[in-house]
Amino acid sequence: MTLRILTPGPLSLIQDLGRHGHQHIGVSPGGPMDEHAFLWANRLLGNPLNAPQIEIAIGQFSCQFHADTTIALTGADMNATLNGQTVTVWHSLRIRAGDQLSLNGARRGIRTYLAVKDGFKVTDILGSCATVMRDSLGGAGGQGDKLAAQDLLRYNVTSPIPTRQVPLQFIPEYGQDIILSVIPGYQYDRFDKAERERFFSSEYTVTPQMDRMGYRLSGAAIQCQTSSLISEGIALGAIQIPADGQPIILMRDRQTIGGYPKIGCVTARDLSTLAQCQPGATVRFIEKELYQAEAERVIEQHFFQGYIGKKHAEKILNKNNRPG
Repeated sequence: MTLRILTPGPLSLIQDLGRHGHQHIGVSPGGPMDEHAFLWANRLLGNPLNAPQIEIAIGQFSCQFHADTTIALTGADMNATLNGQTVTVWHSLRIRAGDQLSLNGARRGIRTYLAVKDGFKVTDILGSCATVMRDSLGGAGGQGDKLAAQDLLRYNVTSPIPTRQVPLQFIPEYGQDIILSVIPGYQYDRFDKAERERFFSSEYTVTPQMDRMGYRLSGAAIQCQTSSLISEGIALGAIQIPADGQPIILMRDRQTIGGYPKIGCVTARDLSTLAQCQPGATVRFIEKELYQAEAERVIEQHFFQGYIGKKHAEKILNKNNRPG
């Protein structure tokens, strides 16, 4: 059976965890901008972690379900309603044939994730259905298109499952004054000490030039001893410093190579926080050791894969995040 898109909003995309292993041929990975919210939506439903979902940016989205299922909504609170009745994000909900879901404007954050039990049934291209519009790959039709009115998305008819909610301690506040952890790397040593100190002590502002490719910031200009490089591979979260000295944080649909100096990478965990920031949000950076970032990443992955419980994960992550 199918879900019908009634109003798609400015940008609604099919996403899974991304198209990995193809950057060497110029293919961007794509994937969910807020991976934390995406993973929780699938966990609420007992889905495989890679099960395809709809990533809804800004809001103004509505759809109708043509068969019974269970859904989950996570991410930004967009004043969602089901048949006109208010529903809460970070919960799963039972759906009956004919039900209509609507998302309006975001109260906080800018992206909401809609998952169905067993995931949407979408054809993979290069091992993934993630929509990357710039590469014309993925999505409902495989051509990288955003969702449009009257698009139909297939899903399995499923028996009711218990509804669940995300524990409060795992629900982000989506504040607009954030701190991002940075792993020093790339050309870090080519920025002199004064420039590095300026970078980590300054406050930056998210500009309107922000999308799935990257977030451009404005603030204290940072200069590198090397102004241009031979193009090299670009990691998720890489912080480019172009000639004007204003940082650009590269996101899921980033180009695969680039020649600007880079001072390091924002951790994958903190990119989910950045992905929910609106223009005008303020950003500060703190330095994080590679081993600590790796440990936190492994703990988070083990939690979502069910190897450790939420209390154990919370205890370890809180310990790792203590100052000093």
